Amino acid sequence: MLKEVIATRYVTPLREGGSLPGLVEADDFGTYVMKFTGAGQGRKTLVAEVVCGELARRLGLRVPRLVTVELDPVLGLGEPDQEVQELLKSSGGTNLGMDFLSGALGFDPLAFDVGPEEAGRIVWFDALVNNVDRSWRNPNLLMRHGELWLIDHGATMIWHHNWPGAQTSAARPYDASDHALRPFEPDVRSAAAELAPRVTEDLLAEVTAQIPEAWLAGEPGFETTDALRRAYAEPLLARAAAVHERIQGVR
Repeated sequence: MLKEVIATRYVTPLREGGSLPGLVEADDFGTYVMKFTGAGQGRKTLVAEVVCGELARRLGLRVPRLVTVELDPVLGLGEPDQEVQELLKSSGGTNLGMDFLSGALGFDPLAFDVGPEEAGRIVWFDALVNNVDRSWRNPNLLMRHGELWLIDHGATMIWHHNWPGAQTSAARPYDASDHALRPFEPDVRSAAAELAPRVTEDLLAEVTAQIPEAWLAGEPGFETTDALRRAYAEPLLARAAAVHERIQGVR
């Protein structure tokens, strides 16, 4: 399971994201970017962050370390911003945190260079999880000490918003024509040859086991949270084998 920490201080909101994440300090003396269960997108966004972040990490991509953050709503009482106060009050319990990458810069395709191999691995991964939020307008990539880091995977696996149509949705092509790394001639086929065999039932079981139980309980159509964990794994397993053949917009 993900490491558990307790929020001790809310530092500041990060208004770049639509869900109003915030910077918090925790009882392990770490500083985290926190995403809240009470935000408009709800707990499914946090589930997507965990599944994609932990899968990316196991495939060798750089993703900030994820933790669960226990939040006492009392932290919101002193917040002068009413929107932030309401968000904290509605997010008591288990939330998601990711390591704050001090000194990181937002990725600019005009300022940084990325090799075809690394670009291919990221494009292939985004196709696997159907990430619609890595465009040149909003790359959701950070550059730190010359290394590229992936962030913000809440807008992935859109099929988990409609489980009856999940298999059909997961079989659709991936449009990479607007992808932030398209100008770097991503070598998607080499990435598929390397990464697809590593996406196994065992790996996905390990990844989905990281999802906090509280974020899965009560999902309509599933009698148990284990069944829901398998439902998250199945489209990814099916998609991994041939998704590179259905990536549009790159060679």
